[in-house]
Amino acid sequence: MQCTYFDAGTCRSCAWLPVPYAEQVCRKTAAAQRQLAEFSALDWRPSVPSAERGFRNKAKMVVSGSWQRPVFGILDAEGFGVDLSQCALYPQPLSAAFEPIKRMIQRLVLSPYDVGNRRGELKYLLITHAVFDDSLMVRLVLRSELMIGAIRADWPRLKADLPHLAVLSVNIQPVHQAILEGEREVILSDRQMLTMVLNNLPFYLRPQSFFQTNTEVAAKLYATARDWVAEIAPTDMWDLFCGVGGFAVHCATVIPGRVTGIEVSAAAIASAAQSAAERGLQNVQFRALEADEFVAERADVPALVVVNPPRRGLGAGLCAFLNGAASNHSGAHWLIYSSCNPETLARDIRAMPRFRPIRAQLFDLFPHTAHSEVLVLLECKTDDD
Repeated sequence: MQCTYFDAGTCRSCAWLPVPYAEQVCRKTAAAQRQLAEFSALDWRPSVPSAERGFRNKAKMVVSGSWQRPVFGILDAEGFGVDLSQCALYPQPLSAAFEPIKRMIQRLVLSPYDVGNRRGELKYLLITHAVFDDSLMVRLVLRSELMIGAIRADWPRLKADLPHLAVLSVNIQPVHQAILEGEREVILSDRQMLTMVLNNLPFYLRPQSFFQTNTEVAAKLYATARDWVAEIAPTDMWDLFCGVGGFAVHCATVIPGRVTGIEVSAAAIASAAQSAAERGLQNVQFRALEADEFVAERADVPALVVVNPPRRGLGAGLCAFLNGAASNHSGAHWLIYSSCNPETLARDIRAMPRFRPIRAQLFDLFPHTAHSEVLVLLECKTDDD
């Protein structure tokens, strides 16, 4: 894929861009296989590629320049703004939002935050695109509450200028640090959630909820997990680090017993519960707490546990719990691990020797980078193993 920003040296976020895309997928697959090479019986399924351009459903832009000429993109080494509004990774409906938002900034004299002088209000622009209906969520990260009233008053005009805008919010991030967002979120639109549809299932995204950045490949990831679950036919399941319920809601359609989703974010849990309720999934429940807290209060473990941890992995305590549940034959017969970091994935599997990895597949959620997602199916060993 050709990129003028990369060719000019202004942005190197897509470090693998010079590598032909098919070779990128081969390299990522080989790297993941090397991390898990000690598990010789592992059956690697064909890797799932992505579109090369227009695949991102999110834009995270530093706002710089002036209110007369705002710049959306990144800061260079000297702290000057670099415009990335024509990045080929964004779909057209998302890219089309930049100019109406710039016009709003000009109307409101909304000054971008000057890092060097610690002046100004607008720090970041965060946009999410729902593929199925082209609706948008726009979040403005501000230093203070000073401009909230003006932005709220401008909402009708911005909506008229940007018809696909569904959710508008302001996030307050007051500290002088490279932190993307703060704790306080003020929603200014009537709608508070964006509807993301994967495999004909609705998922509701609130402003601070996590969602995979590649909608098409994420749909294939969840559908594959559902197919694997249907094949092994467990009676019940936990989904730890469940986010807005991607794995839990998909798999609940093929599991006869209880499905429990655990996620620390209360907003994400509310979204997950709404998805399950609208699909009439009576066998699903969600709870907002840390995965380690949840397992600490449980004596019963279901036949299947699905985990989708952050890059740091599960951690020693959770690995020990799952390995102990398998060794005690208390119910944990299957484990599905979705990982964005093959290194911590391999470490965690070694820490759970009672499980044998039997199947793996790579999903390229992040083209033109070294990152990917790997889905692994593990089975509890028998006493004869």
